[in-house]
Amino acid sequence: METNSPDPRIIRFIRKHHVMTIATCSDGQPWCANMFYAYDDASGFLVFTSDAHTRHVAEIVANGKAAGSIVLETKVVGRLQGLQLSGTIRKPAQHEEGSMRKAYLTRFPYAAMADLNLWIFAPDYLKYTDNTLGFGKKLFWEKEKGETKKA
Repeated sequence: METNSPDPRIIRFIRKHHVMTIATCSDGQPWCANMFYAYDDASGFLVFTSDAHTRHVAEIVANGKAAGSIVLETKVVGRLQGLQLSGTIRKPAQHEEGSMRKAYLTRFPYAAMADLNLWIFAPDYLKYTDNTLGFGKKLFWEKEKGETKKA
């Protein structure tokens, strides 16, 4: 991975889960959608599939920017973990299509029977909260800065 990669704890959390919520917006009206994703180690992208006729894809095509979250569902405060992210979403370029498809199908082999309409979520900002590291412990990563800050 690149030297400006997020903290390994963030990457482990992303790999451990498989459902994310993305948020888009159009004309001041926000929208959320949940989807299965796979993490591509080489690029740092989250790969998902979604029908071209959905509201969130229409808003992605119009704007390209989105936010998202991945959470551990628990009632135990000391185990709370979650990731908030923002970045761009786009179709894979032709040279990326094979590796993104492989990443998705490795995670979800049963999807090989489906007509996959792949999308890439390329994060530029991550905020990871992990109470197992201490109450309210947060790790931040920004693409431009290429560093993980702790709070």
